[in-house]
Amino acid sequence: MGWECLGEDGGREVVDGKAEEQHDGEEQGGAWEEKEEEEEEEEAEEVDPVRVLTLPLQAHHAMEKMEEFVFKVWEGRWRVIPHDVLPDWLKDNDFLLHGHRPPMPSFRACFQSIFRMHTETGNIWTHLIGFFFFLILGIAYMFSPNINFVSPVQEKVVLGMFFLGAVLCLCFSWLFHTVYCHSEKVSRTFSKLDYSGIALLIMGSFVPWLYYSFYCSPQPRLIYLVIICVLGITAIVVSQWDRFATPQYRAVRAGVFLGLGLSGLVPTLHFMFSEGLIHAITVGQIGWLFLMAICYILGVALYAARIPERFFPGRCDIWFHSHQIFHVLVVAGAVVHLHGVSQLQAFRSSLGGGCAADTML
Repeated sequence: MGWECLGEDGGREVVDGKAEEQHDGEEQGGAWEEKEEEEEEEEAEEVDPVRVLTLPLQAHHAMEKMEEFVFKVWEGRWRVIPHDVLPDWLKDNDFLLHGHRPPMPSFRACFQSIFRMHTETGNIWTHLIGFFFFLILGIAYMFSPNINFVSPVQEKVVLGMFFLGAVLCLCFSWLFHTVYCHSEKVSRTFSKLDYSGIALLIMGSFVPWLYYSFYCSPQPRLIYLVIICVLGITAIVVSQWDRFATPQYRAVRAGVFLGLGLSGLVPTLHFMFSEGLIHAITVGQIGWLFLMAICYILGVALYAARIPERFFPGRCDIWFHSHQIFHVLVVAGAVVHLHGVSQLQAFRSSLGGGCAADTML
């Protein structure tokens, strides 16, 4: 029995020894785990400051690159870029593949770009030259001798409306095409001015023609003037919509201004039926009005269809693309209209202030 007791105690001692060894192993394992965790925390502490320092450095380098880019733009050392790398707000005509200005957040750089070759060069100069032409001509008309007019004040105001519409349209246009690449906000703002200018030109063109064509019929003249003004103001309001300037609404833009111009068909047909076709053409200068309409309609059609660059992508990037042709035809149409109105004014001056019973002129 004693041996058994001793065996049991020895067994207990062995078991206790094994338990202690297991406990010691667990303590050592826990210590190793704690040590590993401490090492990981130390490594994390060593990495975190680097990350904290890296992010500001990256931001600093990005700012330096931006400053360098702005400096190059400011100094006029930018280069034209292809269409596919333009930001979305600068993408308008995907048939013009090369020669685009990059975004230039500097008005000075934008205005300096007038003298560089890029996709907007022709658009700027066609209406910049037209702007000065109509500005000088308008001032000359306003200061011309009163003896050339039957009612100098009225007629100068009427002709002044045309010159004002032409000058504002061409001015807004060349300014828009100049600062178009400044920023999305500036581009959107000046595009609204550009479209408003088109409506003002159409409205201003109708005023002198209606005044002289319905000189002896004041009631229909007043009605037509009110209608064209309401339609023109409506077109200006619609053009303030942000999506109106997007490429997806190119056809809508063309339709709005084409519809505004074609609204003149009603007074034109009224005038032709009242005066007779021959008299309307020879005396009423209706032929010049039709020629003006052809210039405007053809320009709008080419602009909407993007012809000829649609058939020759990449070959009309700098010269002879649809927007340039549209600009030239707008100036040509305004010149043709001015000539026709001047002929009407000269005819009215030759007759004096009298009106026959059977004529609107």
